[in-house]
Amino acid sequence: MHAAIFLWGFTGLLGKLIQLNEGVLVWYRMLISAIAVAIILLYQKKIPKLSFRQIAHISGIGILVMLHWVAFYASIKLASISIAMVCLSSIALFVSFIEPIINREKFDYTEIFFSALAVIGISTIYRSDPTASAGIIVGILSALFSAVFSSLNKRIASKHEPLTISLVELASGFVFLTLLFPVYMKFQPTDKFIPDSMDWVYLMILSLVCTVLTWVLSLEALQKVSAYTVALALNLEPIYGIILAVVFAGEGKILNAGFYYGAGIIMLTIVLHTIYKFRKKIRSRILS
Repeated sequence: MHAAIFLWGFTGLLGKLIQLNEGVLVWYRMLISAIAVAIILLYQKKIPKLSFRQIAHISGIGILVMLHWVAFYASIKLASISIAMVCLSSIALFVSFIEPIINREKFDYTEIFFSALAVIGISTIYRSDPTASAGIIVGILSALFSAVFSSLNKRIASKHEPLTISLVELASGFVFLTLLFPVYMKFQPTDKFIPDSMDWVYLMILSLVCTVLTWVLSLEALQKVSAYTVALALNLEPIYGIILAVVFAGEGKILNAGFYYGAGIIMLTIVLHTIYKFRKKIRSRILS
């Protein structure tokens, strides 16, 4: 699981290195990843058989995945890897609002309190660097899209094979982004559509190693460890991403004290939130 999360941490660094705008980058990532997953399914002779309604449902989630990736890489281009990663760390806190709405459950006001603390952390970073404001706003949108599709994925995870879900989501995101390009390019014009040699290397690493391989690794891990362990480990992804950004992208030189204060508040909030969720789960088991 940690191997998968460590590799996910490279997605931000690779997004910075690839000299394509965020829309074109995600277009290639979804195309390459979808082809790779399709090859795996063909090799395993597990061709998915889904109804039109099931495909439409999963495809809707795939569009959210695409929007999450586009917003995430836009945040990196507008601000920095570290900013995008810190914003990404608010996913679990968004989920605390979104899951009760989707599952029609009561809100947990303790979790809302944790969400408020996370907002304080993000606002601290926002105020400390006005030039990163656009990147922070888009980064928060990225986290919101991720929280929504993660919550929806939980509802269908037990109904279909994971690779089947992955293929439909990647393919639908690719198709929708292709259809969206004429409008998208009016707002984010670019002259570079064809990756150069190094861009192809980074795209292959991003798609095959940081997307497909990590998916397989995480599935293997889920057979060995509990969901709580996975959730706790996932909180390390932003930390790995920031460390890689500081070491390989030289972002330590551009990060100020406000960033570290805000990031510290967010990381502390995530740890406390995870502990609270664990104790809540144990308590519910005892009472049942």
